[in-house]
Amino acid sequence: MTNTGTDTSAAGCFSKEHQLEFARNGCAVIKDFVSAEEVAALRRCTSALLEAFDPSDHPLTTFETGSREDRHIGDKYFFDSSDRVSYFFDEDAVSEGKLVVDKQRAVNKIGHGLHIREPLFAKLTHSDRVKEIAEKLGYEDPRVLQSMVIFKQPRIGGAVPLHQDSSFLFTRPLSACGFWIALEDCTVTNGCLEVVLGSHRYSPVTRRFVRKQESTVLASGESVPDGTEFVSVEPAFSLFPPVRDCGQARPEPMPDPQSDECRPLEVSAGSLVLIHGQLLHRSSHNYSDRSRWIYTFHI
Repeated sequence: MTNTGTDTSAAGCFSKEHQLEFARNGCAVIKDFVSAEEVAALRRCTSALLEAFDPSDHPLTTFETGSREDRHIGDKYFFDSSDRVSYFFDEDAVSEGKLVVDKQRAVNKIGHGLHIREPLFAKLTHSDRVKEIAEKLGYEDPRVLQSMVIFKQPRIGGAVPLHQDSSFLFTRPLSACGFWIALEDCTVTNGCLEVVLGSHRYSPVTRRFVRKQESTVLASGESVPDGTEFVSVEPAFSLFPPVRDCGQARPEPMPDPQSDECRPLEVSAGSLVLIHGQLLHRSSHNYSDRSRWIYTFHI
């Protein structure tokens, strides 16, 4: 992981209590991980990106969350976004090939290379405080896989169904961990995270998100996959530290179904939520008049 210099903010923020919380629940909340000044700066940077964005030559790619099993995001614009600053629209913001709301409210997320292209996001992502957490989780050579700002726009911010991040960021052994940072207060009314506490200890990953084998040859001669899909995999399970586990850990027995329910994680701006790659989590539709901006990246 790149080191961008000394970082004294939130030094020693990942306490033993946080580590125990993460091991027990599959998630941990660290308040004030990002200062109010940093949050304001990240929001200004994000607003500037939105303002500079010109949708006139955009393919109007929407972020399809997979709420329908036969649909999920996957076109050339998406495949090319890993190291770029790319823009994806809410499904309800596009109708008959046109935006039906202004661009600032139409964008669902900006990603997936903010940690590469934008200095403020790079500084936070590669900071000493992030490195400290990665080391305490047992990573020996962590790599940032993707980064994005997700907006959850007022009224149209769509629900994200129950999922495991390791299905999308599949490694052997499983090793994904999400850093989810609130850029404004996240509550039940504007679509905060909802988690099944402890589900990382009994829920193996049974499917993997992949490019489809079928492809289309463009006029340029480039071959582009015909979208994405989930394929079944032999159940995979891993606990931290991932490099020492090597898939040796085994799931615990399934708990009482009555406890197997999502619980909201309401957090204030500047809070960090660490998310184990096997943790079952989701977020609901934002029917409120308030947005829900967050910055997230995965290692």
